[in-house]
Amino acid sequence: MTVTLEVSAGVGTIRLDRPPMNALDIATQDRLKELAEEAAGRDDVRAVVVHGGEKVFAAGADIKEMQLMDHAAMVVRGKALQDSFTAVARIPKPVVAAVTGYALGGGCELALCADFRIAADNAKLGQPEILLGLIPGAGGTQRLARLVGPSKAKDLIFTGRHVKADEALAIGLVDRVVPAAEVYEQAHAWAAKLAQGPALALRAAKESVDAGLETDIDTGLAIERNWFAGLFATEDRERGMRSFVEEGPGKAKFL
Repeated sequence: MTVTLEVSAGVGTIRLDRPPMNALDIATQDRLKELAEEAAGRDDVRAVVVHGGEKVFAAGADIKEMQLMDHAAMVVRGKALQDSFTAVARIPKPVVAAVTGYALGGGCELALCADFRIAADNAKLGQPEILLGLIPGAGGTQRLARLVGPSKAKDLIFTGRHVKADEALAIGLVDRVVPAAEVYEQAHAWAAKLAQGPALALRAAKESVDAGLETDIDTGLAIERNWFAGLFATEDRERGMRSFVEEGPGKAKFL
């Protein structure tokens, strides 16, 4: 399998495994969508790590496969390509990308689907599609601009240049830079900590932020208000408030 899902201590690791560079061919895209949807639906998965292994996250699409496709073929395939990445972005649980080595093109777009990105100090990220006479097609023009702002996104997309980990951190493309040997360990630790939290409140927080970014402030506030009120019907809310009153803040157990 080019993509696998392993679950440990409430954390599901979606692992890309297509040596040598984890090129994202059609089979890998479809498998990614399948496992993202599985992780989204499994009760024993409370947070997710997306990882490409110790050497490379994903160096992009399979260009040899793509070269054989004409306009008609990509009209058919384009939505399925985007849907495979959107399935990761819509996992209703905390998702962290553990980025090692190259995360280029589709690899960068996949990292953008996570809520948090931990990068190796040797990581290189970018959207080099312009060098092929193309633009990003798996969400890069949209998610990158929302994350780092339109000006920085256009710089990366127009030039196709790679950014090293320190610049990626400075522009907000990644959230933390660590030694390469520690990337997965730290990503898993971050996810494991959140996996101990209140699942419905975490889902509400993620969906409120993500949906709110796509609309005006009044609609966003309505989304937040509805989730906020709805959480008062949950056992986790009762447990959290009772623990706060009886034991003080930060001591509630939600599992």
